[in-house]
Amino acid sequence: MVAVTGDDNSGGPAPTESTGIDGVISAEDQAAEQVGTTESADIVAESDVVAALAAPDAEGDQDSAEASEDAPSAPDLEQESEIAADYIEGLLDVADLDGDIDMDVEGDRPVVSVVGATLKELVGPKGEVLEALQELTRLAVHRQTGSRSRIMLDVGGYRARRRQELAELGRTAAEEVSRTGVPQRLEAMTPFERKVVHDAVAAAGLRSESEGEEPTRRVVVLPAEDPVDDAVMQPAGGQG
Repeated sequence: MVAVTGDDNSGGPAPTESTGIDGVISAEDQAAEQVGTTESADIVAESDVVAALAAPDAEGDQDSAEASEDAPSAPDLEQESEIAADYIEGLLDVADLDGDIDMDVEGDRPVVSVVGATLKELVGPKGEVLEALQELTRLAVHRQTGSRSRIMLDVGGYRARRRQELAELGRTAAEEVSRTGVPQRLEAMTPFERKVVHDAVAAAGLRSESEGEEPTRRVVVLPAEDPVDDAVMQPAGGQG
């Protein structure tokens, strides 16, 4: 709905929307319109928050705006961890699942882990459920602090195991590219997973970059100096 105020370009009186008797907007209609406008604004604001929280984490092709943000202080990280732990504990209670919650800090990022139980249902295929829970946890932290959170959630040591697998994948791909000189595209990965692969490739002395859009964004492993050549690029392990 567009509210018209003042005169239109013709110089005549502004048109009036007629929703009541004799072209007069009733008090009930005005109140309903105000409530609808407020609800729409709330929905848009919440959508913006979710979109911001779902932005890629730090990786080789990280948004420069995020890279320039000041690192949070230790008390801030501790507060984020406590809020996240309370939120996850509430989810476990609602789902009637058991598990202990550990809090830690890796660099400038708080980490909350659910341990002491097998919680495959909270990880899901390829960690999809875990990624969704992490975004919900970040949203819960944002609601209380007003600041974007980069908190990482782990369940049953999944991320630690996945990190080892991805580091090995990055090293293997780097060795293959070094041997053949042919760039390789890896399977689609989450920002967390791409970051691990980027680090492994860099440690092997090669280059890598990300291509595509979420959720099919993937890492491309490149020879040390050669430019990307799509004509000869091959997927690693037969995965496109």
